[in-house]
Amino acid sequence: MQDPHEFDLYQSKVGATLAGHPVKVLAAYGPQETLEGEGPEGVVIVEFPSKEAAHAWYHGPEYQTVAQHRFKGARYRAVLVEGV
Repeated sequence: MQDPHEFDLYQSKVGATLAGHPVKVLAAYGPQETLEGEGPEGVVIVEFPSKEAAHAWYHGPEYQTVAQHRFKGARYRAVLVEGV
């Protein structure tokens, strides 16, 4: 955590950026068990109907504005995984 205040701002605003996007939040900072390697502090899994829909949300102006708080607040990895 680099700046808890900035991260709190991110967390308070990120949910609203999903409005209007056909998504399903599958997991958000729930209990986790790392079986191998260094584990993350938290995990959020969001299901999008397509890779294009995920990119539309991530690169959209609403999310990118809010993401600036995340960039200042904590080091993160964002990974897009294609599923079945």
